[in-house]
Formats: sequence, structure tokens, C-alpha cells
Amino acid sequence: MSIKDKVWLITGCSTGFGREIAKSVINSGYKVVVTARNPETLSELKDMNEKNVLVLPLDVTDKNQVKVALEKSVEAFGSIDVLVNNAGIGYFSSVEESLEDETRKMFEINFWGLMNMTNEVLPLMRSQHSGHIINFSSIGGLASFPALGYYHATKYAVEGISESLAQELAPFNIKVSLVEPSGFRTDWAGRSSVKTESQLYADTVGKMIQVAESGSGNEAGNPKKAAEAIITIVESPNPPLRLLLGKMAYQVATHKFTNLLNAIEEWKETTVTADYQ
Repeated sequence: MSIKDKVWLITGCSTGFGREIAKSVINSGYKVVVTARNPETLSELKDMNEKNVLVLPLDVTDKNQVKVALEKSVEAFGSIDVLVNNAGIGYFSSVEESLEDETRKMFEINFWGLMNMTNEVLPLMRSQHSGHIINFSSIGGLASFPALGYYHATKYAVEGISESLAQELAPFNIKVSLVEPSGFRTDWAGRSSVKTESQLYADTVGKMIQVAESGSGNEAGNPKKAAEAIITIVESPNPPLRLLLGKMAYQVATHKFTNLLNAIEEWKETTVTADYQ
């Protein structure tokens, strides 16, 4: 198969990363299935290449819609070679003050929605003995900050299951990659994320929400370059399990893991003596 013969399916294409990835994939000459809960928002993408673009309605929390979307994708293009699990939402609040309805909704989309898509596509990819699953995590899947506790929990869950999947799927020639962006200009921290103002944690949660809102639209990350980076790893013969995106992502990750390794070594004696001697 030529690289450009690969068929992509991308979730959450109405805005943000999903839309930019879709544009870049279409411009690169791939066949692509673009999806959103409201497919009317995707007409611009369809107009880019009528022949190579299929627009479908898709709510990743609706298993029936997921099943139908995959069936229609295969009917139109014959396969699904790259699944981009991009659909997701954010939620800002302290852990203590978070609203259960909002946190459960976020888990349904960020984690269970991602798994609905993944589990539905796996039989096809196994039968093809090929495929690449791109799971959107975040630098918040590696390191945590105040005001985003439950959001971090969804992304840590995506990280953990993706590591297992990568090992389970290796014999089937199916790749798994986690995408871990820092701040990008996708409006994620602005109007796109629900916020419950903190009455108890003004110095931590309150300040974090203020910083996020004031910086929205001025983040360092360029979504178009992120999309190009994702195409690069899909076209690579040896794609990474983790792709950090953005200078801040690099800085946060290296800071966390340097400190983690130092702490592991500091407590090594206590750690290793816990075994039967």
C-alpha cells in the first residue's frame, strides 16, 4: 500500500486540533473521514476534496453512531488505516468543588468515547494486520496542575490503556501513539472548557483559571504545525509511543521525570528492601 492510500478517520473535527489535522491530511492527498456531532460544521472540509473526504455525524459516546460511522467509512473507502481519537473536552475546578455531572461527562468523552472508537476499529485493523491509532492525551497526561484534577485523571487513564494497547497490538502490526500537547491556540482553555469557579482555593485553583483564561488565544503552540507533526509520525516506519508537542510540553515533562528519578534514587534503599531477602 502506498502511504497516500491510507484512510484516516478523525473524531472531533468541528474545531481545534481535529479541524487542523483534517485540513492537513486532506491537503496531503489522503482519503479521510471527518466527523463531528454536528456535521454541518464540516462543509468547508468536504469542499476541499469532494472525492477523498467523507463527512459523518459522530458522537463518540453513542456506540450505535460509532458502529455506523465505521461501517460507512469502510463502505466508502475500503478500510480504516489511521484512527485519530481527538474528540475531548476540558473542565476546570478544584477536585473538592468539581461537579459530578461534569466530571462524568468528561470521562464519557475523553476516555470511554476514545475506547468506543478503538474497540470498534480493532477487529478491522487486526484483519488487515496493519493500522495506527493516534490517541490524544495532553502534557496533562504526564504532569498535573491545580484546577484540572479530573481532566488529568481522564488523560492519565488514556495514557495507561494506550501503553497496554501498544504492547498487545504489536504482533498485529498495529501502532499506537499518544499525542501530548502543551498550550495550543485551539480555544481549549477559553470558551471550549467548562469552569466551576473555586470558592475555597483562590490561591491555587482560582489563579490557574485566571491564567488559563487570560492566555487563551495567545498560546505558543501552533495547531497547524501539530497536525504536520502527526502526519510525520504516521508516515514514519517507527512511530513513537509518545509525541510531545510544544516547548512547554518538553520542559514540563523533563522537569517532572528528572525530579521523579531523583526521588526514586533518594528512596532506593527503602524501596528495594521491601522484598523478601
